[in-house]
Amino acid sequence: MTRINLLPHREIRRKQQQQQFFIALAAVAVTGAAISYGVYHYLGLQHEDRISRNKYLTDEIAKVDKEIAEINRLKEQTASLLARKQVVETLQSNRSETVNLLDQLVRQLPDGMYLKSVRQQGAKVVINGVTQSQARVSTLMRNLESSQKLANPALVEIRALTQGAVRANDFTMNVNIVRPRSEEHTSELQSHLNLVCRLLL
Repeated sequence: MTRINLLPHREIRRKQQQQQFFIALAAVAVTGAAISYGVYHYLGLQHEDRISRNKYLTDEIAKVDKEIAEINRLKEQTASLLARKQVVETLQSNRSETVNLLDQLVRQLPDGMYLKSVRQQGAKVVINGVTQSQARVSTLMRNLESSQKLANPALVEIRALTQGAVRANDFTMNVNIVRPRSEEHTSELQSHLNLVCRLLL
């Protein structure tokens, strides 16, 4: 019986299998390294792109914040100028108010009565005077009520006093000045302010 020695053949086959294994292992390692490098490079590009976009957005937000601050400053200046304009126009429209008030008081004051003081506080006028009888105070109140430039007369106080041998009455009353309604003026200022705001935006 003939004996065949298979050891060399097995050694050769084992070496071939080892070579194939190492080749496959190297191929897997190279492929894994290539994939890892590709993923790392892609993520790096994505990160740089995100940083660039964030920087762009931050710069744009800073620009918008500056523009908003400038718009708010201009709005405040516009509102301040409009308020000053309204004050000036109010003063101009009311500068003849005192003359009209005194003219109306002279016209509406009945005989037998004289005024000691007239004090104006805004649209309210405090009148202090002396009358021969209380009925003349009622007449004055009716006259003031019928005036187109004065309204809402209200008697605050009336008391008897003696001036020498003459008995009289000291009285105090309030009356309001009728000022022209400034709705049209307010509407004009509001429309002007809205126009300025639209131009700023």
